[in-house]
Amino acid sequence: MALSRGGFAAMHNRAGEVLVVGGGVVGLACGLALLESGRGVRILEAGTVGCGSSHGNCGTLTPSHSLPLAAPGTVGRALRWMLAPDAPLYLKPRFDPALWSWLLRFAARCNPRDWMRAGAAKAALLQASRAAFPGWLARHGIDCEFEELGTDHVFRDGAALELFTHELQALAELGIASEVIDGSAYLRDEPALRDGVVGVVRFPSDASLRPDRYVAGLAQALRAAGGEIVERSAVTGLVADDGGWRVATAAGEHRGRDVVLATGAWSPRLARLLPEALSPLRRAMQPGKGYSITYDRPAIAPRRPLVLHERSVCVTTWGSGYRLGSTMEFSGYDDALNPRRLAALERGAREYLHEGVGPVKHEQWYGWRPMTVDDLPILGAVPGSPGLWLATGHGMLGVSMSTGTARMIADLVTGRAPEIDPAPYRLERFA
Repeated sequence: MALSRGGFAAMHNRAGEVLVVGGGVVGLACGLALLESGRGVRILEAGTVGCGSSHGNCGTLTPSHSLPLAAPGTVGRALRWMLAPDAPLYLKPRFDPALWSWLLRFAARCNPRDWMRAGAAKAALLQASRAAFPGWLARHGIDCEFEELGTDHVFRDGAALELFTHELQALAELGIASEVIDGSAYLRDEPALRDGVVGVVRFPSDASLRPDRYVAGLAQALRAAGGEIVERSAVTGLVADDGGWRVATAAGEHRGRDVVLATGAWSPRLARLLPEALSPLRRAMQPGKGYSITYDRPAIAPRRPLVLHERSVCVTTWGSGYRLGSTMEFSGYDDALNPRRLAALERGAREYLHEGVGPVKHEQWYGWRPMTVDDLPILGAVPGSPGLWLATGHGMLGVSMSTGTARMIADLVTGRAPEIDPAPYRLERFA
């Protein structure tokens, strides 16, 4: 959509304002950090706040997930699983040149050197975010059932546990601590699990929260700090204008000195409408579909968030509920709720837990995660477009990385030196 050069009487405009496109967890956190830095902020959200992948994930804050999906052997497993629609990692067979091009770039990074290099960058952002969470939530009065109990990876197969110890060595090199617990000892303290657990790996620095409440708290804090959220305002155009940017949306035009694009899995589609400088987004990212099911809390529920390792099922228990989630499906922007993949979550949970599902089911959900070819987010300035910034591509870790991302974007926009080196996250790596 072309923006007119005249007739600005109806255009929303505040001097020095930052327009943040995307009202998910990353966009809201960036907006709040910018407000803390003294900038005016307006969030432009295509739907409603938190309606995307922020809503239904399992809410774990996981430095333990620092090692990228682009790991040695990942592509081979995915190809073997193509004929198993309920596999943890699933490539839906279809003609999709964009996906296969993305997979080739992804495969090129599935080597030990790139794996550890990307892991170091992920760990830096995850650890900074994790460290910031307690103060961030307290400062803004956000009540989201935050707990610092760690996460436990549960194994029923000794060979799988032995194989995972190699990842523990790599994580230790990145500063991520872990503890291996004997299965029988663990079962004495965790009555929710069935017999047959051979071992558990605990990551004590992990934490958890309820993500929908976290997002709602971010929105409330942002408004209380003077920010504005404009919902149902899908962006249809963006042009540089007189030292700033004009953004056309379905609900009108807006102008700001800076624009932060925090549009998650929609970034490749949005890039088609926006300046050519954003074209690398179309090659760098694919939507990775995840699923979850939310219930009332079972009578016997796990004390800590669990990953049921062989089934790749995440289990999170809050005071207010219980959720099963995970899986990764590359099926484009397919909006079907696949019953086979939902059933796989419940089947996996029942295999490990006495009460794998809750007494009342409240929601079956899917969301598209913004997956980059190197499993690192895309953060920072858009080359050749002063005042245009990116905060996208967080994969499965948007909640976990939200505070670190917000701090980095606020630093970059306001001209401060970021605490974390921004170089590994720049868009230029995909040029």
